[in-house]
Amino acid sequence: MTSPWVNDSNAAMLTDLYELTMLQSYFDKGMNDVAVFDLFMRRLPHNRNYLVACGLEHILHYLETLSFSADAIEYLQSLDRFSGAFLESLRRFRFLGDVYAVPEGTLVFANEPLIEVIAPLPQAQIIETFLMNQIQLATLAASKAARVVHAAQGRSVVDFGLRRMHGADAGLKQPRGFYIGGVDSTSNVLAGQMFGIPVAGTMAHSYVQSFASEIEAFRHFLRAYPAAILLIDTYDVYKGVENIIQLAHELGPEFRVAGVRLDSGDLAAHARQVRSRLDAAGLGRLKIFASSNLDEYEIEKLLAAGAPINGFGVGRNMATSADAPVLDTAYKLTEYAGRPKMKLSESKSTLPGRKQVFRERSGGKTLRDVIALAAEPGISGEPLLSKVMANGRRLRLPEPLDECRGRCRMELNSLPERMMGLMTVDPGFPVELSPGLSELSAATASCANM
Repeated sequence: MTSPWVNDSNAAMLTDLYELTMLQSYFDKGMNDVAVFDLFMRRLPHNRNYLVACGLEHILHYLETLSFSADAIEYLQSLDRFSGAFLESLRRFRFLGDVYAVPEGTLVFANEPLIEVIAPLPQAQIIETFLMNQIQLATLAASKAARVVHAAQGRSVVDFGLRRMHGADAGLKQPRGFYIGGVDSTSNVLAGQMFGIPVAGTMAHSYVQSFASEIEAFRHFLRAYPAAILLIDTYDVYKGVENIIQLAHELGPEFRVAGVRLDSGDLAAHARQVRSRLDAAGLGRLKIFASSNLDEYEIEKLLAAGAPINGFGVGRNMATSADAPVLDTAYKLTEYAGRPKMKLSESKSTLPGRKQVFRERSGGKTLRDVIALAAEPGISGEPLLSKVMANGRRLRLPEPLDECRGRCRMELNSLPERMMGLMTVDPGFPVELSPGLSELSAATASCANM
C-alpha cells in the first residue's frame, strides 16, 4: 500500500478526473495557446464582511514542483481512458506559466481575483482543483482567525484546534493562516517548527486525574514548569482556585504560576468568582485563561458581560470555521488565445479578460475597490495583484510570516469600523467595475450570445 500522504511526488494526482479528461481532449485538438484563469470568491459567506487572502505560498511551492511520477502514469494507464501519446506528454509535464496574486494577509471581497494564472491552456487547467483546495483552506482559516482576534479586543488568543481539524494537511497549514489572521500562538508543535509560529499550551484534565489529588498534580507540574498556567476545573473550579492559593502560601517567593485556565461551565461567572478570590489572596497578577467551545460570538458575549478573562484558547469552532465552513471559490477561464472569455450561467457569470484590482485609500482608511482591466489607464488606487511567478519559477523568496501578519493587521485597521462587526452589513464594502471592464463584459456577452 502506498503512503496515504500528499507530497511533492504525488500532488499532481490530487485533482478531479475531469481535469485530465479535458487535457486529453485539448491534447487531441492541439489546444495549447495561452489561457488566463482567475481564482476568486463569487460571494462572501454568512456573516462575513471581508476575507483574508491566504495560501499563496502553498500554491507557489506546488507549481514549482508539479510533475507526474512513473507510478502516476502507470495508474492513469490502468484506467484505460487516456492515449499513450497523451500519457507520454504527462511524463514531461512542468508548469511554465506566470502567476499574479494579491499578497497574503490582504483583505479581499467578492469577485476580486486573488490569483491570476497565465499559461498554456493544459497547464492552467490541470492546477484548478489543487489551487481551489489550498486557497479555500488557508483563506477560511485566516478570515476566521481575524474575527476571533478582533472579538478578543487585544487579549491573547491561542490556537487549540489541531485535534478537530479536517485531516493532517489542514492540521499543518491552518495554524499558519491563523497566525496571519492575528492569533498569537498555537498548540501545534509541527506548525511551530515548520513556520516559526510561537507555541503555547497548558495541561489536560487527564494529567490532573493521573495523580492522587489535584494539588499533588499541580505541585509536580510546577517542578518542571514553575510559570505554568494551571487547569483548575477538573473536579471543582472553586476548590481548584483554593489549591492555587495554598500553593502560593507553600512556595512563597518561589511561586511563579502565570495564571489559571477555565475549560467548562459558565465561564463568565467562574471567571468573576475566581478573579475575586485570587485578588483577595493577593494574587492579582495571575491571569485567567478560558477555553471550551469558544468562537468570536462567544468571546464577544463574554467580554460584553464584563468577564475578567485575559486570554482565550480557541479550538474546534475556529479550526472548522464552524459558522461558515466553505467559501464559494471559483477558478474560471477569462481569456484564451488572446480572446476574452466569459461564463454567462445564471447566478454564476464571470468577468472576462486580464484584470487588476485597485484599492483606494484616504486618511488611513480604505474607501473602495475597483476591478479593472490589467492595462486600463486612468484608474486610481493601489494595484493589489503583483507578479509572483514567471515561467514556472517564483520571483522572490517566501515572504516572512510576520510581514503577512502585519499586512493583515494594517488592512483590518484601515477598514471602515462598520465592516468589523460579526454580522453582515448592508451595504457591504464598495467594489466597483471600471468602465473598460464593464464595456468588455458587455461586448463579450453579446458575442457569446450570437
